[in-house]
Amino acid sequence: MTLGRAVARTVTSMRASPENPAVPLTSASLVEWLGGARTDAGVQVSERSALHMPAVWRAVTLISFVSASLPLRIYQDEITRKRVKNKLLRDPHPEMTRSELWRHSYGSRCLWGNSYTQKVRNRAGQVVELWPITPDRVQVGKVPSTTDLPSGKIFSVVDDWGVMHPMTSREILHIPGFGYDGVTGISPIRMAAQCIGLSVAAEKAGAKFFGQGAMLSGILQTEQRLDPDQAKQLKEQWRAKVSGVNNAYDVAVLDSDAKFQSLTMPYRDAQFLESRVFQIYEIARMFGVPPFLLMESSKSTSWGTGLEQQALGFVQFDLTPVWLTPTEERITKELLFGDEYGEYAVEGLLRGDSQARAEFYRVMREVGAYSANDIRHKENEPPVEGGDTYLQPLNMAPLGSTPKQGKASTKASVADEDEEDGDDPDDD
Repeated sequence: MTLGRAVARTVTSMRASPENPAVPLTSASLVEWLGGARTDAGVQVSERSALHMPAVWRAVTLISFVSASLPLRIYQDEITRKRVKNKLLRDPHPEMTRSELWRHSYGSRCLWGNSYTQKVRNRAGQVVELWPITPDRVQVGKVPSTTDLPSGKIFSVVDDWGVMHPMTSREILHIPGFGYDGVTGISPIRMAAQCIGLSVAAEKAGAKFFGQGAMLSGILQTEQRLDPDQAKQLKEQWRAKVSGVNNAYDVAVLDSDAKFQSLTMPYRDAQFLESRVFQIYEIARMFGVPPFLLMESSKSTSWGTGLEQQALGFVQFDLTPVWLTPTEERITKELLFGDEYGEYAVEGLLRGDSQARAEFYRVMREVGAYSANDIRHKENEPPVEGGDTYLQPLNMAPLGSTPKQGKASTKASVADEDEEDGDDPDDD
């Protein structure tokens, strides 16, 4: 199959929405157009509607804002780690800032499991701009790899006017999340639709409970039948007796056979509030974010030694391997040249644990395990001249050598040195 036929087949397999021709009926946009996937809780969940859940909103914005704010450093040669400048990555878009562009990329991966960015090239074929594309505008097709199409991916992209444009990896920077086929990532929102749907249903149920006036403070009961005017008068009299700060903790006296019955919240008995808290933990688990970063801290000390260790674990076990490293590798593969490579500087996120890091480096330096440049490498700093020397604890001399005594050495030491030189101290 030729490349032209593959592109034609991919494009003709897509159709526009009958309601809005500008909306393509791709797998993602069709679900969105229909309101999202329906869950057992009776609500529909899509990548956009999921953001109405505060926990999802917080997790997505946390990952995207933190990741996009990190400095992206470009190095040349993994041994010397020479820092180089890159105008494209420093200012990739004529209207958006660098962090705004990558924020869109990380947010797309959080919601759709894929990030698509168009590469704009000049006449010389160099990439000079990067433009974000919303994932529900893209359909990815797989064809046999060729010399002109080594990735084997064809992207059918719909513009604002409903026109479909076939593109290849030369025009599209695709960063997929976890997936089955090695072509596209899976939407985390669709995989967790039941969990999010339950949260949405619980929130709607709670809103209707309060909106329908079911939360009454109490009921006034009488043995006599009251007409509307009498009931209204009794209600106003009761409010006048018990309402206001001046009547707080006062004693109310009921007329005749009137009785007051206090009402409690039935949803408390049904563990309604507890179920909502549990859903926050489920969403935190889905995104790999510690619950306290989603503003749920009722069990903040149940893991590690405290909040600082939880934040450190988030950087080490979620933010770096799941979000930052795939972006670094894709940038290195498609936007850099030769032995250049990109690397995020995450030491700023570890500043809260700088004392522990400094103590660790000190010990490793003193026992000869790390050199000065080893430590600088781990801190994303370039090497320094003479920094590859390994030291040993005794007087911090070069590793493997025997330190010589200074002028303040004892007589015995001086005698030993003279004997080693072949001189007898008694000859004088």
